[in-house]
Amino acid sequence: MNFGKAIEKLKSSKKVARKGWNGKGIFIELQVPDEYSKMTHPYIYIDTTELVTDNPDAPKDRVPWLASQTDMLAEDWEVVE
Repeated sequence: MNFGKAIEKLKSSKKVARKGWNGKGIFIELQVPDEYSKMTHPYIYIDTTELVTDNPDAPKDRVPWLASQTDMLAEDWEVVE
């Protein structure tokens, strides 16, 4: 799936990831603010809290995410359950 389709999936509350990303358990998701949020617009974040890796120093976080040109042009996006 291309990046445009991945964005459509995000907008329909799906999690997506690239097959080409290093490690399992990494995905991006769209966060839509509610009345308790400090944010006022939707934003995309990357979640690595379920990352499977042999590297004990690998970050396991949720942080805002920006697509690289490589990500935007990739055709290996998939929905993550």
